[in-house]
Amino acid sequence: MSSRNSQSSLELGRFVLRGALGATMIAHGVRHGRTLDGTAKWFGSIGFREPKLQAQLSSVVEVGAGAAVVLGAATPLAASAVVGTMGVAYRTVHQPNGYFIVSEGWEYVGFISAVALALSALGPGRRSVDGRLGLDEVGSPALRAATTLGLGLAGAAVQLKTFWRPSPS
Repeated sequence: MSSRNSQSSLELGRFVLRGALGATMIAHGVRHGRTLDGTAKWFGSIGFREPKLQAQLSSVVEVGAGAAVVLGAATPLAASAVVGTMGVAYRTVHQPNGYFIVSEGWEYVGFISAVALALSALGPGRRSVDGRLGLDEVGSPALRAATTLGLGLAGAAVQLKTFWRPSPS
């Protein structure tokens, strides 16, 4: 495969990852926003102290991060919002249920987080907002992925510490 074909394949792969991940996050955020009262009740049922606020923030963060991912804008930061969202979902809902999603396990949130980390490491590509600004390959792939993981987990930890009160087992 020529260097040009290899680069075109990489650009296509980045575009597909951005579209799939971003659209998934937007869909989740829109769903939460359209069913805000139900989402708030659910957040309350799993131990969040400010369930209405959590439902609103969840919707805004998911739509915003998803849109930024689709556009390839501030990609490591947008991907960190995805990792943080999935980290909260992992800890509050999926962790005790094992791996497989059919048992409400963490398979899905783990996969979404892995895609976000991979996209951050690869960069969004030249046909992105970051690419147009010359920011698509700032730092090494490892640094971009580490930044995404660190910010995502830190954001999840702050949210959980501030708002989540799990019921005693």
